[in-house]
Amino acid sequence: MSKRVLVKFSGEALAGKEGYGIDTQILKFIADEISELVTSGVEVGIVVGGGNIIRGVSAAADGIIKRTSGDYMGMLATVINGVAIQEALEHIGLDARLQSAIDMHEIGESFIVRRARRHLEKGRVVIFAGGTGNPYFTTDTAATLRASEIDAEMLIKATKVDGVYNKDPKKFDDAVKLQTLSYDQAMEDNIKVMDNTAIALAKENGLPIIVCDMFTKGNLLAIINGDMTLCSVVQ
Repeated sequence: MSKRVLVKFSGEALAGKEGYGIDTQILKFIADEISELVTSGVEVGIVVGGGNIIRGVSAAADGIIKRTSGDYMGMLATVINGVAIQEALEHIGLDARLQSAIDMHEIGESFIVRRARRHLEKGRVVIFAGGTGNPYFTTDTAATLRASEIDAEMLIKATKVDGVYNKDPKKFDDAVKLQTLSYDQAMEDNIKVMDNTAIALAKENGLPIIVCDMFTKGNLLAIINGDMTLCSVVQ
């Protein structure tokens, strides 16, 4: 049986050096990395954030925009990023489907878990956009939810660092990488793996969370093949 994974990319990572918008060269890099997985027989689901366009919490910070509306704006941003990733995957010859938690039939399919599983079984990459479809939930929670729904073996959070540290490695030279940690450890205030709702859902479903550097070529395939020195594992 093929391995099935869900990869969560941050929206900010798509922005590249500009800090906003979408860098098509990063899209190409992501597509090539996903292609390696598909070629190796891995079934791949993807969730992407929207922080390169807008973050709901930030949009609602001064009270002019309600938090619920801000969150819906953020969900729409994830759809924009999802379309971009779908285009990048198709550009290199992969078969991809975009499913949105918010109905927009002109752009993608509505999220239906059985249809998503069928796509995966046929070797298609499925991009889950629109978050959970509800305000007050992050795309980390959406990724954990979708990974659980499609029975993924692991959730890979592809970030800008190579794992989880006891404090910010960019600010502290003595930061220590934690190779493995429990779900309860991951919910500690000083260790920002995911928000607590996402981690609690992963714990409830026994879903391992793998945190790795998305910008190291070949990382995703190496980790799926068992090289856990390249990441941190929450389980």
